[in-house]
Amino acid sequence: MNAEKTLSAGKQSRGDVKTIIEFDRTDSKDLRFINVVRELDANLYAMYNNNNYQFDVDIKVDNINTVILACIRSITVGGGCFKEIDSDTVEFKRMFVNPYFRGLGVASGILDELILWAKELNYSKVVLETGERQADSISLFEKHQFSVIDNFGPYIGIKGSVCMGRDI
Repeated sequence: MNAEKTLSAGKQSRGDVKTIIEFDRTDSKDLRFINVVRELDANLYAMYNNNNYQFDVDIKVDNINTVILACIRSITVGGGCFKEIDSDTVEFKRMFVNPYFRGLGVASGILDELILWAKELNYSKVVLETGERQADSISLFEKHQFSVIDNFGPYIGIKGSVCMGRDI
């Protein structure tokens, strides 16, 4: 399934540019998603200076059938996915937008699409994990009504880990 949104670009250097972002539903075997995850990993390693930070101890996203990719003019600029925690709850994972395309509403669009898909599958709650150095991510999630929760599952006791959740 393919959804499309027209978003206005950020107010700084991009002016009144109109950007059409397409959102594709796919799975974790999609090479475009594999490349998004590689880009995310490289970004996190640079951000944390290889300080042995376990940015996602539950990193595996093999065999996930709930992946959203964001594309602008057929260029994949970001993505994310979710996996089931229990019959009511999913965990959003591996969400990333290429830094060049930030400020265009791509991340918000990915979140909206993930939430919509989780609702369609009758889940009622979403959780996620991010890092304390990822202030922009935390702000984005707060903007979408996520709040900090106790670390859950594999993130319990992980220094620098920030877990968030919300009802959907």
